Amino acid sequence: MKLLFVADPLESFKPYKDSTFAMMREAQARGHEPWACTPAQLHWRRGGTVRAHAQRLALTGSIDHDWVTPLGAEDCGLPEFDAVLMRKDPPFDSEYFYATHLLGRAEADGARVFNSPRALRDHPEKLAILEFPEFIGPTLVTRSADDIRDFHAQYRDIILKPLDGMGGMGIFRVGPDGLNLGSITETLNRHGSTTIMVQQYLPQIAAGDKRVLVIDGEPVPYCLARIPQGSEIRGNLAAGGKGVAQPLSDRDREIAVHIGPLLAARGLLLVGLDVIGDCLTEINVTSPTCFQEIAQQTGFDVAAMFVDALERAIARS
Repeated sequence: MKLLFVADPLESFKPYKDSTFAMMREAQARGHEPWACTPAQLHWRRGGTVRAHAQRLALTGSIDHDWVTPLGAEDCGLPEFDAVLMRKDPPFDSEYFYATHLLGRAEADGARVFNSPRALRDHPEKLAILEFPEFIGPTLVTRSADDIRDFHAQYRDIILKPLDGMGGMGIFRVGPDGLNLGSITETLNRHGSTTIMVQQYLPQIAAGDKRVLVIDGEPVPYCLARIPQGSEIRGNLAAGGKGVAQPLSDRDREIAVHIGPLLAARGLLLVGLDVIGDCLTEINVTSPTCFQEIAQQTGFDVAAMFVDALERAIARS
């Protein structure tokens, strides 16, 4: 099969930990052809379908800077590929949004796109949890400083975060003393012009912010607990958290088994659920990661499970 990965530039990959690299490696090992382009290389002209200035790839087997050999570039129509995988990292900004519309146009012309462009737009990673209140902790979405003060007065220890952040960027904790609550609110909500999320602080973060991967509606049996280090409150690997793979808890599995099939039916082949303690905190759909950390620590081949699911999805379509 011919697979197109729409991703960040290849030179930005860190193959020793990159999940998209793990997908490419598994696909090539099965005899499939990996191709790549960036969202900037997608284009459309009247009378045709969406096309990409795409590069055919050969993975070398290395996990160093020489991990890939380009085999030549072509201008290809997206329906020519057996599957198109949208793996561009957040932020979900205007350009990402426009790319989903181009991918949606390609889908209408017969391309098979995973995750579904419409589903990517319909499930913003912070706000998607609002559909599942039975699994989340106390949460407020607002741009009102008064609402935030009232929420703090009720819960005393809170987390504030932007809706478009990634990797733990822009996350603040305000404790019972309320120190800097006003200043933090003004910074995040831009004096009332921007909506933010506020949640009760969950002390279980000390045991890790768990990434639970769900592939075609089925949970991977291990999660990666991203444990904050030192005085840091964020467990994100990008913020210095330590990743520890562990079996799913009963609660992790309960959440995944309930949510996974619903999201899979909407075209979300791969989802990353973030769970702290017993509470769902985010639903990641853009480019969920942690494949390699789980595989390295447990021996469970997440990339193989994913490519199995991708092959099934292509056969169904």
